[in-house]
Amino acid sequence: MSTKGVDQDLIRQLADLLKETDLSEIEVETDDLKVRVARQATQVMSVAAPAPVAAAAAPAITGGGDTASHPGAVPSPMVGTAYTAAEPGAAAFVSVGSKVTQGQTVLIIEAMKTMNQIPAPKSGTVKEILVEDGQPVEFGEPLLIIE
Repeated sequence: MSTKGVDQDLIRQLADLLKETDLSEIEVETDDLKVRVARQATQVMSVAAPAPVAAAAAPAITGGGDTASHPGAVPSPMVGTAYTAAEPGAAAFVSVGSKVTQGQTVLIIEAMKTMNQIPAPKSGTVKEILVEDGQPVEFGEPLLIIE
């Protein structure tokens, strides 16, 4: 199987993920390949770049200062869809004021049809939840604040 064939399959899968999640772009990087698929209007574009590009944090969702630089901000480790509970109708993992311990699941991010548990990076109290259930999130976007 040629590398070109694998790349085309990956691009198709990423384009399908864009459609399913309503994201504007998605990026995947391996040791020797970086693929970014972005949506502009109804057109899907793909770009492969050999050099890594630094990811910038997304702007804060709430107006209470710069939450991305807050020392207790929990950034999204990936592009995907954030979920506040294990399943629809279930109780949220955490709410504002909840005490959490390091490693405790605080959210789930669905990426490429895989549910990824997001653990609390430290113990503390949830001061702010910056995403809504089912909201698309970008890499580095602050999800919640733990103090």
